[in-house]
Amino acid sequence: MADAVPVMANRKDVKKKSYPKRFDAHQLMKNVVQSYLANKCLRITGEKADELISNLPTKWQKHGDVVLFPDSSFADPFWHELPETFWQEIAQVHKVSRLGVMGKTVSNGFRQPTVILLYGKHGWTEHIDNHVRYSFDVTRTMFSSGNITEKLRVSKFDCTDQVVVDLYAGIGYYTLPYLVHTKARHVHACEWNPDAVTALRKGLAINKVSDRCTVYEGDNSKAGLENIADRINLGLLPTSRDGWSVACIALKPTGGFLHIHDSLNSKGQDRLLAEKNYTLQTISEIKQILADVKPNQAEWDVTALHLERVKSYAPHITHIVLDLHCVCNPLDNE
Repeated sequence: MADAVPVMANRKDVKKKSYPKRFDAHQLMKNVVQSYLANKCLRITGEKADELISNLPTKWQKHGDVVLFPDSSFADPFWHELPETFWQEIAQVHKVSRLGVMGKTVSNGFRQPTVILLYGKHGWTEHIDNHVRYSFDVTRTMFSSGNITEKLRVSKFDCTDQVVVDLYAGIGYYTLPYLVHTKARHVHACEWNPDAVTALRKGLAINKVSDRCTVYEGDNSKAGLENIADRINLGLLPTSRDGWSVACIALKPTGGFLHIHDSLNSKGQDRLLAEKNYTLQTISEIKQILADVKPNQAEWDVTALHLERVKSYAPHITHIVLDLHCVCNPLDNE
């Protein structure tokens, strides 16, 4: 079987997610602030008042009943002198019960967020995407809204009676859609961040799919997953390359599907050519890994079915997913 190169998806048929009218909420926040600034006790007018109002955030993330503002929001000491009733009114503007400010992500191997709560006692919330319920603590784990198109794509897979391995499960970004939508028989979910594991288990419970998922906490290479998977998801950025050997070991002897997430840098070259070269190189590497981890078993055909552009997150850098089909051709012993 010839090694194929992927056909790009037609992104015109992907419906954009609808968002609330942020201008309305921003104007309502301005109204609340202006009301407090005019308070006789504060008496803040002129340039200072204009500065505070002009620096109000114009964008934010909403997860369930929590709104998170960018890290530059409400930085002036003035904001921390306001009573809790002020933050309560801002929460009412956004129709949530908690507010927070996002800081920089901590580089501790877990991509842990730094979130300061402005209003509310805890960070646990529930976020619903495509009828899948995610439960997580915004102060402990990340939620990537930018991956929604890939989660929707996964939800359309037909995994009837298949065993799926999710090597980087997180809070269940893909584990839960596989269980809720694709009719997968069982998912083996690996995750080494304890906070994400806690959120994943909560997500499995509230979606009532715990009985069809086995969770492995810690290093996925030590989970003992061998010759069991029809399909493997490798959803790690900036690259899932460290998991390629683990994935090939986990594939059933007859083969299966690999969904490889990666970051493609197309700087200085045509993007389509960069995608083609990446695909051919990845096919070659996966074939070699299969030959190494399953020796004397077969010759392998590895075919590229599709390459999905998920999102651009830096100049010339695209989050991609390469779908590969690996087929075992038993050696002729005659």
